[in-house]
Amino acid sequence: MKTETIELAAAADHAPAPVGGAQPAKQWTDSELRSRNILGPTFFDLSELKVLGQVEVPTLPDFVAPADSPYIIASSERFVASAKLKFNKSPLTSLLMCLGTKVTINFHFEGQGRAASELDLAASIVTEQDEYEYTLQLAGVPEKVGMTPGLYIVSATAEVGPVQNKCSHDVIGYGYIAKVLLQVYPS
Repeated sequence: MKTETIELAAAADHAPAPVGGAQPAKQWTDSELRSRNILGPTFFDLSELKVLGQVEVPTLPDFVAPADSPYIIASSERFVASAKLKFNKSPLTSLLMCLGTKVTINFHFEGQGRAASELDLAASIVTEQDEYEYTLQLAGVPEKVGMTPGLYIVSATAEVGPVQNKCSHDVIGYGYIAKVLLQVYPS
C-alpha cells in the first residue's frame, strides 16, 4: 500500500481561493448554523374590554330597564371593568413571564356631556412562570371613585413592564382598546 503525503503551504504564502459557484461569499461560522433572532419576538393581544354592573344581561324578549342592564348602573351600584391580555409563547416571552413582569391596565372613563366626569383607574398584576393569559379586573362603585351620573365611553391602555429586576427598562410595550359604553344614573 502506497501512502502519499501532501504538504500544504503556509496560509501567509498564498491568497485564499476565490469563491465560485453556489458557495456563499462570506461564511459566518464553521457550521453556518446561526440565528438573528434567538429569543424570538414578544407580543400580546389586548381584548375583551368589558364594564359591567352586577345585574345579569336579560334574555330577549324580556323588557330591558335600567335595573335589568349591566351597562346601565346606579351611582351606588358596584361595577367591574376587565380586559384580557394574551402573550405569545417565544423564549423571550417565557423569560419575561418567569422574571415577573408588571402588567398594568389603565381604564379610562370619558364622560360625555357637561355633568359626567372623566377619570382613570388602574389595575396591575405581576406575571408568573408558564402563564401567558391574564384577565385584569377593577371593581368600584361610581360615587366612591368620583364618577358622576352620565354616559361614559370606556377605553383601556395596557403597559407591559418593567420586569421585577434591577436591569429592567421602564415599559416594554403598550396596547389600546376602546368603545365600550356605560351609563350611570343617580341612585
